[in-house]
Amino acid sequence: MRPEPDPNPSDPATRLAEVFGQVGAGPDGLSSSEAESRLARYGPNAIVETRRSPWLAFLGYFWGPIPWMIEIADLLSMAVGHWTDAGIITALLVFNAVVGFWQEHKAGSAIEALRSKLALRARVRRDGRWQEVDATRVVPGDVIRVRLGDVVPADVVLFGDGYLTVDQSALTGESMPVARGPGDDAFSGSVVKQGEMAGVVTATGARTFFGRTARLVSEAGKPSHFQRAVLEIGDYLIYLCVALVTVLVLVQLGRGEHWLTLLQFALILAVASVPVAMPAVLSVTLAVGALKLSKLKAIVSRLEAIEEMAGMDVLCSDKTGTLTENRLTVGDPAPLGAPGPGDLLRWAALASREEDADPIDTAVIRAAGGADAVKGYERRSFVPFDPVGKRTEARVKAPDGALVAVTKGAPQVVLALCEPDPDLEARARETIDRFAADGYRTLAVAVAGEDGAWRFQGLVPLFDPPRADAADTIRDASRHRIRVKMITGDNLAIARQTARQLGLGGDVRSADAAGDPGAVEAAEGFAEVFPEHKFAIVQALQDRGHIVGMTGDGVNDAPALKQADVGVAVAGATDAARAAADLVLTAPGLSVILRAVEEARRIFERMNSYAVYRITETIRIMFFVVLAMVFFNFYPINAIMIILLAFLNDVPIMTIAYDNTRLDPEPVRWDMRRVITVATAMGAVGVAGSFGMLLLARDWLHLSVPQIQTYVFLKMAVAGHLVLFVARTRGHFWEKPYPAPAMIWSAVVTKCLATLVAAYGFGLVTPITWPDIGLIWAYSVVSAVATDAVKVWVLRHRDLSSPRHSRFLAVVRRAVTPHAAWTRGGA
Repeated sequence: MRPEPDPNPSDPATRLAEVFGQVGAGPDGLSSSEAESRLARYGPNAIVETRRSPWLAFLGYFWGPIPWMIEIADLLSMAVGHWTDAGIITALLVFNAVVGFWQEHKAGSAIEALRSKLALRARVRRDGRWQEVDATRVVPGDVIRVRLGDVVPADVVLFGDGYLTVDQSALTGESMPVARGPGDDAFSGSVVKQGEMAGVVTATGARTFFGRTARLVSEAGKPSHFQRAVLEIGDYLIYLCVALVTVLVLVQLGRGEHWLTLLQFALILAVASVPVAMPAVLSVTLAVGALKLSKLKAIVSRLEAIEEMAGMDVLCSDKTGTLTENRLTVGDPAPLGAPGPGDLLRWAALASREEDADPIDTAVIRAAGGADAVKGYERRSFVPFDPVGKRTEARVKAPDGALVAVTKGAPQVVLALCEPDPDLEARARETIDRFAADGYRTLAVAVAGEDGAWRFQGLVPLFDPPRADAADTIRDASRHRIRVKMITGDNLAIARQTARQLGLGGDVRSADAAGDPGAVEAAEGFAEVFPEHKFAIVQALQDRGHIVGMTGDGVNDAPALKQADVGVAVAGATDAARAAADLVLTAPGLSVILRAVEEARRIFERMNSYAVYRITETIRIMFFVVLAMVFFNFYPINAIMIILLAFLNDVPIMTIAYDNTRLDPEPVRWDMRRVITVATAMGAVGVAGSFGMLLLARDWLHLSVPQIQTYVFLKMAVAGHLVLFVARTRGHFWEKPYPAPAMIWSAVVTKCLATLVAAYGFGLVTPITWPDIGLIWAYSVVSAVATDAVKVWVLRHRDLSSPRHSRFLAVVRRAVTPHAAWTRGGA
């Protein structure tokens, strides 16, 4: 059984006796045979990961309704000898699988990065002597020794003489190194900054504090709103297509149509209508967006995170190193005995030693003015800080030749050393309490002359200052309707002071509140948190319907980064944090995140436009073709024309990835009610327009069936791309933002090709005259204007939350939801 951590034991001897009893060992360590026995029982001191076969992971992208439909179409195309169709379909299917597999592979590297942080070698006492072994072979009960620069290889309880100062900021988020002495815990993965001590191992591998963090990373995961939206759209179109093709087949077989001809046409119609290219188009849109984000110093490691970022409404930010500089700074000193702040800081600097690289000493020396502040003073001796004495002391020769002693350290220790008069002590304690309430850590400074009497000089506050751009970034986030919550391992007073400096407000709560979803949603931040708390906070917010972003830079942030909808590793983050994150910042500060959010919202608009367009096109083509065959008993368009339409409309649609879009001031999410309603209305107008063209060609112009088919083909080709221009905006299509040049030129080129095919045939269609072509173009433009008017009316006047509409959408959702578990491969 693992001993419970007790970082501040009241009786170190008692705790050590308990710990040695629980692990079944003594101060002399284990024998080699016992160590081997325990290694077999507890396993190696490493993070064990259950690996999934890469081949199985890759093949998973070929499983689900969308890939099944595409695969069946592919096989049938091969069966009837349509090899070109089969090649295009196969290429789209494989492309989507490769993109998805690569992103999953990169996200899975978090565990490897965590494993690499473990110490490689450890000094252990076995068989009565010290020896070096691989850190993976350390077992509970081993006695190890750590010193300056070592990475602690396992969770240990320290014992014996000496002390340690350890940096565990990457594990706990504490901004300052912590002192550890006999009976204290030192966690696996923390780094020794000062001192040397022995310790007995209490936990190894996945059972350590570090290992629990790694296990949280491996268990963390979140559903992708992007995948769910793609699958819902895809399933809706598939079922619509299957229903209409079934009607077509039954009617035409009843009329005596040859089954092979009908099968070929139904197959091609289905492939043209099913969103074969949809995953690829959306993936390319995301990939182009990721390239733009990289130019903003934000590297995307999971493409779907771009869409999640567009909808992010809560940003949980780690404090240390993210909102603050992770650099101790001296505040306004309080000289209570010294003549002024400069004199106080000079005495504090004389009691510091720069070469020790101690964060407190470094901050004091920097605040005093560096080496110039102590010029003329000669240090004769120096006693570094230790957890027992809790102070440093230096004996120096002043410029006037006088010998003085200088000390700095814990206020209660220095006050006891000086024995000041009651008035001075009262003022000192009042100042200490005020600094503590403001979240400062406080040092006291005293000087002793040749008489040996210590005289109290004053107090020096220390804090980790906010980043220069942090407060502005938080205000900008609020303007983008993103709420920022601060998460830190520091104590409550420090957290509240930092929150006030950042403009977050004072509602910062302790980690105990992380289990209350209501408190998590209401609080501005949390203090004294561990990785489990960060993980729970993110989950609680997700359970309340929020799309959550999480920023961080340390190992302790990795589980929450992976669980969050958008995990952001800030500049300078550890390998583990970068590997677990969806977005890695390469420039300091959080302002990059907001620029990335703006770009993500534009990317989302592009994907939303394509979704509306794709549903509209499926309805426009499928309903028209099937109904025309049912009521008029002839093919209004032939198989070759359908293939040409698929090429002319779907291949150039890739340019939507470069489109100019509006910037939504609010977080955006997939609103399937709006998408399906608008697309259905636009599709209905398109069906009516196609029937109008058919009747115009048949009953007014009295054209032959092949000419009617060419009329319908050109109308669908011209109107098809115009539908994209209509779908890309929420206002009228002639309003800003205007389409990108790439979209305009792709429309011009493809429509010119369609027009030339209609004019000259090229053995593919029956040619028609140029006046006919002019009529079709004019008709298509008028049809596009009508479609745009209906779209604007639906968006502005239709109540999409009405009970009747909600019931309709509920029927659609029930039709597609049962298959959600099968559809992973389609995204």
